[in-house]
Amino acid sequence: MSVVIVGSGHNALVAACYLAREGRRVRVLERDIVLGGAVSTVERFPGHRVDRGSSAHLMIRHTGIIEELDLARFGLRYLDCDPWAFVPACPDTGAAPIVFHRDLDRTCASVAAACGERDAAAYRRFAGEWEPRARRVMRSFGGAPTPGRLVRSFWGLDARGGGSALSREFLQSGDALLDTWFDNERLKAALAWFGAQSGPPMSEPGTAPMVGFAALMHTLPPGRAVGGSGALTEALVARLRADGGEIVAGDPVTALGRRGDRWRVRTGAGHDYDAETVIAGTHILTTLDMLRAGGFDSGLLDGWQRRIRVGPGIGMVVRAATSALPAYPGATAGESATGLQLLVSDREQLRLAHGNALGGRLPPRPVVLGMSFSALDPGIAPAGQHQLSLWSQWHPYRLADGSRWTAHADAEADRILAELDRYAPGAAASVLQRHVQTPVDLETEMGLRGGNVMHVEMSLDQMMLWRPLPELSGHRVPGAPGLYLTGASTHPGGGVSGASGRTAARLVLRDGRRGRQWLRR
Repeated sequence: MSVVIVGSGHNALVAACYLAREGRRVRVLERDIVLGGAVSTVERFPGHRVDRGSSAHLMIRHTGIIEELDLARFGLRYLDCDPWAFVPACPDTGAAPIVFHRDLDRTCASVAAACGERDAAAYRRFAGEWEPRARRVMRSFGGAPTPGRLVRSFWGLDARGGGSALSREFLQSGDALLDTWFDNERLKAALAWFGAQSGPPMSEPGTAPMVGFAALMHTLPPGRAVGGSGALTEALVARLRADGGEIVAGDPVTALGRRGDRWRVRTGAGHDYDAETVIAGTHILTTLDMLRAGGFDSGLLDGWQRRIRVGPGIGMVVRAATSALPAYPGATAGESATGLQLLVSDREQLRLAHGNALGGRLPPRPVVLGMSFSALDPGIAPAGQHQLSLWSQWHPYRLADGSRWTAHADAEADRILAELDRYAPGAAASVLQRHVQTPVDLETEMGLRGGNVMHVEMSLDQMMLWRPLPELSGHRVPGAPGLYLTGASTHPGGGVSGASGRTAARLVLRDGRRGRQWLRR
């Protein structure tokens, strides 16, 4: 069987590796000269290996994919982010920092010192209840989102009262969950900001599990791939090539069309590739555009495109080479620098940022997530220097006043750095060089339509059985036999998990076995 895979995002490469391992002839076509999409690392500044997209990998180490593909043999090594999250001392009240260690006892001691014994005890109970729930969520990510599979993933979990109480907790907003469990607003804001890394604000229904996912970090914290996020891509590429797979970079696919019972994949350079099977790892809207160019029904494609909601955009990033790590009052670098630095003290800041983004306006105050992984992996920066990534959310892709992002990029980067400086005085002065990625830059460089790093909104109506639409949620396109979908546009959504790629590969292999059985009859 010949398989063409469109795009080299990590899900596409995971699918390619599983298929090549099973002896399929696999060719990956990538528009960029850099492989990996948003899971890639480049030299932005001399001697600095800087991530283009993701930096911390929260999910893939929970999936078993790394072990199944034996990626350690191809050079992949992870370091634990421990502590995995840090909340600075409050500049207004002087309240102590909150440090989230992998060890639950140490975390609860930090919560007690910063927020009081009552919230520390509540956090211990919260972690105990939500850790098995979060594990079940991860289990549900492991295959196609069929009703039967989802029921099996959660079967027997807190089934008291028919499971209605649990269902209500899963369907409620993250904010409602936090208000049920905790008193301290700084603690609630930190966990809400952690949950919001999935995209939606924690005021939306169905976001409670995104907050609850924090409990799983005490089992296995976020991982930092040695050498940068792109080290995962490099290991996948090495694995693929070892199994005979081919990669063609720098030539975008422009059309997907049928020719008899096979697919014709056309590129911008005019090359045609013939294949029995195609896996599209591109943004779903990009995939539909390629089908349109290949002669598929425009009316049907238009209807799908109108119903898929990308959203107003999620955020922007400032990448910086620095002379020092951020120095947070009351905390050591060992406590603050290894994980996610949650620079927020109340949820009002989150709500205002999201509300303004919906209206096409910049946030009144940027909400910032800091990461300084040179503290864990010194090899990504030259000796005597460090590296800093500042993710700020939410920032609209389209600005209501009609202005272009080029007119705002530097000023908004200054505001993001000023927000860091508010919590870690002197941090902005340590910046030696910086690279700014606005929502438009994220789209231009990595094909993230609308600047949405999750492809399409991770809202309740676009998850699981409905991602990105009910009729496309099975990783297939109706009326397009032999075409499969993977990537963040499909279940389980954005983030670095690889689960969608493995699911697509399993479907291809399963369908191939069924086809051979039919031919033998």
